[in-house]
Amino acid sequence: MDRVLNLANEQDWRVVGLAATVCLVVLCLAALYDRRRLRANLITQRQTFNAALNNMNQGLCMFDASAHLVLSNDRYAEMYRLSPDDVRPGRTLRELCEARRATGTFAEDPEVYSRDMAARVAQGKTNQVMVDLADGRTVSMVNRSVPGGGWVATHEDVTERRRAENELDRTRRFLDSVIENVPTTIVVKETLEGRYVLVNRAAEQMWGLSRKDIIGRTSHEIFPKRDADMIVEHDDEVLRSGEQLLVDEHAFTTPGNGTRMLIARRLAIYGLDRKPQYTLGVIEDVTERKRAEATIAHMAHHDTLTGLPNRTAFSQCLDATLDQAIVSDDSIAVLSIDLDRFKEINDVFGHPAGDVVLREMGRRLDLAAQGAFIARLGGDEFIVISANGPQPATAEALAERLLDTAVEEIDIGGKLLRVGLSMGVAVFPTDAADGTTLLAHADAALYRAKSEARGTIRFFEPDMDKRLRERRLLQQDLRGAIERNELRLHYQPQALIDGTVIGFEALVRWQHPERGMISPASFIPVAEDSGLIIPLGEWILREACREAASWPNRLQIAINLSPVQFQHGDLPGLVHSVLLETGLEAKRLELEITEGVLIGDQDRAISILRRLKLLGLCIAMDDFGTGYSSLSYLQAFPIDKIKIDQSFVANLDRSPQPAAIIRAVIGLGRGLDLPVMVEGVETITQRDFLAAEGCTEIQGYLIGRPAPIENYAAVVGRDAPAPSAPAPSAQAAFAASPEAPRITKHAAV
Repeated sequence: MDRVLNLANEQDWRVVGLAATVCLVVLCLAALYDRRRLRANLITQRQTFNAALNNMNQGLCMFDASAHLVLSNDRYAEMYRLSPDDVRPGRTLRELCEARRATGTFAEDPEVYSRDMAARVAQGKTNQVMVDLADGRTVSMVNRSVPGGGWVATHEDVTERRRAENELDRTRRFLDSVIENVPTTIVVKETLEGRYVLVNRAAEQMWGLSRKDIIGRTSHEIFPKRDADMIVEHDDEVLRSGEQLLVDEHAFTTPGNGTRMLIARRLAIYGLDRKPQYTLGVIEDVTERKRAEATIAHMAHHDTLTGLPNRTAFSQCLDATLDQAIVSDDSIAVLSIDLDRFKEINDVFGHPAGDVVLREMGRRLDLAAQGAFIARLGGDEFIVISANGPQPATAEALAERLLDTAVEEIDIGGKLLRVGLSMGVAVFPTDAADGTTLLAHADAALYRAKSEARGTIRFFEPDMDKRLRERRLLQQDLRGAIERNELRLHYQPQALIDGTVIGFEALVRWQHPERGMISPASFIPVAEDSGLIIPLGEWILREACREAASWPNRLQIAINLSPVQFQHGDLPGLVHSVLLETGLEAKRLELEITEGVLIGDQDRAISILRRLKLLGLCIAMDDFGTGYSSLSYLQAFPIDKIKIDQSFVANLDRSPQPAAIIRAVIGLGRGLDLPVMVEGVETITQRDFLAAEGCTEIQGYLIGRPAPIENYAAVVGRDAPAPSAPAPSAQAAFAASPEAPRITKHAAV
């Protein structure tokens, strides 16, 4: 039994061993299978990892704690043009940098870079830099430490993104610059709370605030409530309607720049959700433009010197006043005003003094008008509309008040001057049925006042209009008188005190085809007022010089010059060319001037006279003693001759003063070694008085009347055999009747 049991036990152990062997084999096979499967999984995972690693857009490499390359992807090698050997695991960072340096993709010192990188990794810092490569690419590099030492580096080519960002940044800067420098205010507010998020420089300037005091604040936190409420109301209207809103010119009170006139445009800016996110305001400050427009409008309707309304404003007021008068069946009056002796003040003291007179008289007239419309039409012309009260009584009372304004003298630089007023008055509808005629009739009345008695008031009378029309027709006819050969020169002899003729004065006459011979007293003032004196004076100069050059006896020829001729053109050049053209010797030409030539622009006048003197001719001071400052002008310029005005000789038998004046002027001439000629000598008695006083030269009817040169043919030598023929005797010169009526001598120009 025991044996059996032992055999059984032995058999059991064999079975157990076999079973165990089988189990062990099975386990080994299973383990072998699991290992193979694990290896296959690892291979699959590695392939997947490599695929993922090499399909990254970024270049990647990993380094261990000793800065040896653990792994890298294909993108890294491709970015830096590295070979497989260059990126073999185990290569050091320094070797990798050397390889990149060889390909031109690394510009730093490999040794320094490796040392710096190791220091940063040791500190556990993440490092990100942008590197611009030599080939124009830009790479973003990020180095991140990993636990246990070492780090992972990613390299991303951001060239295109950087370029796009740069372009976007340039565009943004450009737009910011444009918005900042636009001269119109631009503001943007967010719609949630209405706070400002953008303002440009123009907004700061307009509101008088810096943008730090604007950005982030609402309108009610910046502006007065009334203006802030208006802004919010307009913003709400834009958000409700969704359309652009134009707010026309309106006043707006700014915090630091006063009240401004603005034009505003508002619109909503929508987001991607199609909901309004911002309100944009474009605001134009038109304050200065409105001021300029107001200034221009004022200048267009007001005189710049006196500040009174001008001709344009007067015309508009007159039309409106006449329309009202017609509707209400009322009468009105127009008062045309001129300053007396204003031209003399201008000539003597200069235009600045004249401006002072105009300003002061404008102020006085405006004050005396007491609300009546007054305007300055130009020069020394003023005009007033009398529209309140019965006419002509109201106009007469107004005219008297205006006349009183000239009583008080005007102080100009310490000199007291007095100007007078002459006025012409016409009444609607008595004197005229329309504005144009009313003005013409007021001017006609003024012309009568100035011609008859300066400093007076004249109301229109029917014959006044006829005279004014005749003056205008005379001016029109005078324009063509030279071309039509209607002008004539008459010559009046000038002589020594014993009667010996030494020359002639040329005097112009006008032979009108319909009116006959017209006196210079009628057309010379018209010529000076209209500017026709310039061509007229040139014609006289040329004709007189041509005539004198033809005389066998080489007598002098005297020609009068108008002050107007000194103000326009080149007078010395004209005289020089005429002398060359006619062949007249310069020493035979005598130009007669009045003080009016010197007292306008004295520097210019003296310069012109000196140029004339250089030609070799003579300058005579005509009408001496009738002006303001004769002695000062004799000192300012060396005159060659003094001519005493005929008014002193005419009054010798009426008053002792003329004789005293003549005696003084003759003595002055003797002291200055200047010849003195007395005009207007008509009688032997006058001649004898002058001879006794030492006068050397005379001119007047006693010697001869103005006449065509043919009447003096013998005097100029045309009937004599030679130019040296003796001059006519004093008795012959005195043959004209001393009792012939005296007439006023008028200058040639």
